[in-house]
Amino acid sequence: MRARAPINAIVATAASATTAFAANGAQADQPGILVWAFMGFAAVIVAGQLVPAAILVFGAVKALFTRPEPAKTKV
Repeated sequence: MRARAPINAIVATAASATTAFAANGAQADQPGILVWAFMGFAAVIVAGQLVPAAILVFGAVKALFTRPEPAKTKV
């Protein structure tokens, strides 16, 4: 009986699940200036992070395809 408890819990959870009712998408108003400002600020942050990422990827690819220089030893 004890081994069936997890199975019964899963079945009870799955049986009680219902479909979600989404909104029809009709809005009374459009997004305001604050929403657009926030989205623009987020875009600036993402664009700012792309520059160092591109430099890092370019350096990694360059390091993969170049031969290492022989080490010079000091005497």
